[in-house]
Amino acid sequence: MPFYLGRKAIRKVPGTVIKAAPIPKPEITQGFGTREQTGPICRDAGYQSVLLVTDRTLFSLGLHEKVVSSLSDCGIQCTLYCDIDSEPTIAIVEAGRKAAMDCSADCIVALGGGSVLDSAKIIAASAKHPLLPLAHYLHKFAIAEGGSLPMVNIPSTAGTGAECTVGAVVKNEHGVKSATVIIGLDVAHVILDSELIVNAPKSVTVWCAIDALSHGLEGLLADVASTEEDVFKSRECVRLIFEHLPVLLEDPRNVASRQATLLAAHYGGNAINTQLAGYVHAFAHSIGALYHIPHGKAIAWCLAPIIAAQENLRYTEMSALALHCHLADEQDSPEAASDKLIEAIQKLLTRCGLEKGCKQLQESDYDRLTGMINADSINYSPSITFSDSEIRMLLDQIRRGF
Repeated sequence: MPFYLGRKAIRKVPGTVIKAAPIPKPEITQGFGTREQTGPICRDAGYQSVLLVTDRTLFSLGLHEKVVSSLSDCGIQCTLYCDIDSEPTIAIVEAGRKAAMDCSADCIVALGGGSVLDSAKIIAASAKHPLLPLAHYLHKFAIAEGGSLPMVNIPSTAGTGAECTVGAVVKNEHGVKSATVIIGLDVAHVILDSELIVNAPKSVTVWCAIDALSHGLEGLLADVASTEEDVFKSRECVRLIFEHLPVLLEDPRNVASRQATLLAAHYGGNAINTQLAGYVHAFAHSIGALYHIPHGKAIAWCLAPIIAAQENLRYTEMSALALHCHLADEQDSPEAASDKLIEAIQKLLTRCGLEKGCKQLQESDYDRLTGMINADSINYSPSITFSDSEIRMLLDQIRRGF
């Protein structure tokens, strides 16, 4: 009980803290094939030497080539660093920092998914401050005094929104994942290029989109003071996924819908920066880590029951969202509109092929998971603080199917 009261007492602290942190406000270029604009963007900004950070898969597919050609055509020196893997280590990031310093990079261009973008953030911050040990950037909050090298970020997935978030996760020297928030990160430009995702497999498309959906939903439900702009972006994140994910299930090469999901993910990244996530992520992080379930799928199993558990505290926010997404009518009561939103979430997940209930989840692990969820939840400002018994009840709903 004392631990529960402590969590409840500090529930609003993370939301207060993020309001004091500087958040990147990048310019956005979007459209099919727009990574070919990287050169003009960098030239107009005055950059002369760029480190292009990507991963081995994108390199092997040649998806970096248009970026390299674009930079070359604009007379900008480009050095390629493509050694990022799916779970980057501090050694990989250290090598990237060295590459940036060796070529005197004045800009980092990051092309890839979350692991590339996270690695590039630490490279951008640490290369500008070479006297600081890289371990400095693995602290809970890492201050890049004077800012980082400017970044031009080109996401290759439509889910995490990592192209604009200030968080990063890499493995430390002991092989343990370290999460950091980089204060002073300079994301100057984001390029949303649907050509990079038009051939994404169905599973990647679906679970990335559901991750983005959760960012918008949780941002709106968080107990955080939000500007009208941030509320609008989070609502649009949700609306765009509801509207365009079903299209992609039927027509995977629909470019307009691919582009829309990239924008939704970007808006979801803004929600992480300004409103934080919540218990959906705390549950999904814990379940995913224990049973090695992909993040987006873990999110999918957690989404409806945990959103529903907060419904009676957030009828106003949920009903407004339901109206924005054209899921409810003006004459609906807040309660009825909120119910329609939850029903729409369930229908979308079923349409995506989500199995009813997470069968990997074991009742014998509830105590361990409860501790993990409690520990993760203190990073957010959710609308409610769940007791241990409430967490176990929700785990049961996730296991059996909501």
